Amino acid sequence: MAQQVRGVVAPGRGQPVRIETINVPDPGPGEAVVQVQACGVCHTDLHYREGGINDEFPFLLGHEAAGIVESVGDGVTEVAPGDFVVLNWRAVCGQCRACLRGRPWYCFDTHNASQKMTLEDGTELSPALGIGAFADKTLVAAGQCTKVDAAAKPEVAGLLGCGVMAGLGAAINTGQVGRGDTVAVIGCGGVGAAAVLGARLAGAAKIIAVDLDERKLATASGLGATHTVDAGKADVVEAVRELTGGFGADVVVEAVGRPETYEQAFYARDLAGTVVLVGVPTPEMRLELPLLDVFGRGGSLKSSWYGDCLPSRDFPMLIDLYLQGRLDLDAFVSETIGLGDVEAAFEKMHRGDVLRSVVLL
Repeated sequence: MAQQVRGVVAPGRGQPVRIETINVPDPGPGEAVVQVQACGVCHTDLHYREGGINDEFPFLLGHEAAGIVESVGDGVTEVAPGDFVVLNWRAVCGQCRACLRGRPWYCFDTHNASQKMTLEDGTELSPALGIGAFADKTLVAAGQCTKVDAAAKPEVAGLLGCGVMAGLGAAINTGQVGRGDTVAVIGCGGVGAAAVLGARLAGAAKIIAVDLDERKLATASGLGATHTVDAGKADVVEAVRELTGGFGADVVVEAVGRPETYEQAFYARDLAGTVVLVGVPTPEMRLELPLLDVFGRGGSLKSSWYGDCLPSRDFPMLIDLYLQGRLDLDAFVSETIGLGDVEAAFEKMHRGDVLRSVVLL
């Protein structure tokens, strides 16, 4: 029998979000209902509200979440009622050509719940990234639930569901930062700050944080950056080269998603170095680089999907590191808020006042 719960809905392009009563159906085959305990306010949710993802309004927002599995449908073996889980938006299929080649983090056929959550009048909702976790409960594909140690705080664990994992993974998985490497991170919001933390965890010898905001640079320093560059006061490429013996960084993580900053990343890397694009560009953006420079500098130009993570592998490991005191995820939680505070949290995020506001339910 469907349950009625509260949820934060974006009714139309650019309109303020509002709390609505939503219907959550019982889980069908391969599905799970999760009682949400915490959900971070991510910039992707704002993109949904502004119509920057698609126009399938109304949206049930929220996707960076942790909670308790309440019930599961037929055929579910990954999780059981009572499990503490982090939700992910890339439930791998296990059958596509990427999965069958042993690269499930590239899965080309990720999936969500088949059933739809609805408004009281039956209007179907589009859950953000297939999750819709600004709600007391949500319906997801069981593969979107990753069981982790319940000793972790929900407001911290949920951050692995999107932004923090994207940044950590961009450094560790995609960039393959190694011991003694030099790393530059351009853009030190939530994702870039997590990339700094990932580079530190991987043993980078020098980590250069680049941003226009002094507050973000200070945060990056607290998470492990050894040097900072104010992009409004210095030539970024020259500054990075100066800090790396004139060569450039071994790995440059671009966490802004703009042609200008990508070009900086391209020229701020060493010969045979790696550029990792984890910042999300918009459809109209174009990049122009001399093809001879692409050839002559060698190395790798990569994009990072969700930090190239495999949730079943990465989430439990990172939570264990957090519980051991080796991964400072608490630093990303700027404030905890209620469901009614999401619109105000968007404004704080836009101004750069927070790394993450996290809704507690």
